Amino acid sequence: MKTNPDPVSFGKVAVLFGGKSAEREVSLKSGAAVLAALLRSGVDACPFDPAVQNLQALVDDGFDRAFIALHGRYGEDGTVQGALELLGVPYTGSGVMASALGMDKWRTKLVWQAGGLPIPDYALLDEHSDWESVAQQLGLPLFVKPANEGSSVGISKAKSVAELPAAYREAVRHDPLVLAERFIGGGEYTVALLGEQALPVIKIVPANEFYDYDAKYLSNDTRYLCPSDLNAAQEAEMQRLAKQAFALIGGQGWGRVDFLMSENGKPYLLEANTSPGMTDHSLVPMAARQAGMSFEQLVLRILGLTHVG
Repeated sequence: MKTNPDPVSFGKVAVLFGGKSAEREVSLKSGAAVLAALLRSGVDACPFDPAVQNLQALVDDGFDRAFIALHGRYGEDGTVQGALELLGVPYTGSGVMASALGMDKWRTKLVWQAGGLPIPDYALLDEHSDWESVAQQLGLPLFVKPANEGSSVGISKAKSVAELPAAYREAVRHDPLVLAERFIGGGEYTVALLGEQALPVIKIVPANEFYDYDAKYLSNDTRYLCPSDLNAAQEAEMQRLAKQAFALIGGQGWGRVDFLMSENGKPYLLEANTSPGMTDHSLVPMAARQAGMSFEQLVLRILGLTHVG
């Protein structure tokens, strides 16, 4: 395990959280946890909400780097990353391209397809889609989701053709680009990445029908298996795929790659997250604990992997 640098060496750190995306409330929780951990560790850290503060203040107030705890649009889609690069403020996580790609589930799939990685079958939807044909192509049930949202915002599980139009309308409220995706029913898994290290795999067992917003952030009934139920070879393969998938979109610093497992044990890449949650329900801190890292150590490691544009 790498040793953490002297907290004072990070200088003055802004924790960016809140923002104006649909995931603002989750981001406020992530940022509060990160800020508290940095302060406990002796870092000169301050809260910074881009929804109410101008980013130029980062320069005017002498911040040396930014810890991005923003989720969703304007926070993990490359927007704030580009602004920070223009301002000359180093920041945590991936750069502009990987952040933009990771936020766009469709274009992430295209990159992974081009790289020969396994993904679930999918289709793009619009108001003129032939719902019968979509159901025939992908089977039922299937998932309908906006391409550019996180935290399961706008996602529906459609069990019949009759449910598809309403599922589409719910998704398109959040993004004009909507995907339908084949149901893969052998379990949900995630791999957190920290620098060159893939952390232990977590299996997610939601009490709800799928791992929705409530299961992610509110419910205490969701079960997380870490160590997972995979054998050593399966775990190593999923970690290898996660590192390859993250590298293909240009990911840096830290992140998370989510998987679905088929009933016959084949892993499929679901999506990449370049600014994962850091709440008390979040997965990266859970995997870090299994790897022997405290929350404070994790936050310092992430800060030490700051991206310089």
